[in-house]
Amino acid sequence: MDADGSQVGIVSIAEALERARAVDLDLVEVAAQASPPVCRIMDYGKFRYEESQRLKESRKKTVQITMKEVKFKPKIGKADFDTKVRHMQQFLAEGHKVKVTLQFRGREVAHPELGKKILDAVIEQLGETARVDTHARLEGRNMTMVLSPEKKAAPKKKSDTKPQEAPATEAPDSTRQEQ
Repeated sequence: MDADGSQVGIVSIAEALERARAVDLDLVEVAAQASPPVCRIMDYGKFRYEESQRLKESRKKTVQITMKEVKFKPKIGKADFDTKVRHMQQFLAEGHKVKVTLQFRGREVAHPELGKKILDAVIEQLGETARVDTHARLEGRNMTMVLSPEKKAAPKKKSDTKPQEAPATEAPDSTRQEQ
C-alpha cells in the first residue's frame, strides 16, 4: 500500500524502499507469510504510539476479579456466621469471587455432613447475589466452595445510592419546622 492508502500492486523491494523514502516514511512488512509478502508505507513510530494508546484504553475497561477467602469451622456460632456472610455479600457486591473454606480439626473430619450443612446455609443466606462456581469438595481437612457474583447483583448497588439522596432533601424541611 502507498502512503495515501491506495494499493500499488507487486513492486520490487528496491522500488518500494525508494517510494517510502520519497515521502519520508517507513516501509513496514504487514504479512510476511503471504506470497508475495505484503508491505505498507507508513509512519511506524506513529503506528506504534497509536497501538499502545489502544492497548492502554482496553486495559482501563477491563475489570480485575480477585479471589477473597472466608474461613469457617464446623462449630461456628450464629453471630460469627452472620458476620462472615455479611462480609461475603460485600465482596460479591464489589465483584470479587469468594472462596469459602471450612476447616475441620481433629475428629471433625469424620462428619463432613456438618460442613456441608454450613456451606448450604451460606448459599441459602446469600440467595440470588451469588452463583456457585465450584460445589463443596472435601480436600484433606478442608472443604472448599467457590462463589462468584451473580450478574443481576450490580443493579442493587444503584438502588443503595438513591436512599442516601432522599435524606438530603428531607433535612431542609426538618430545619424549617424547628424555626
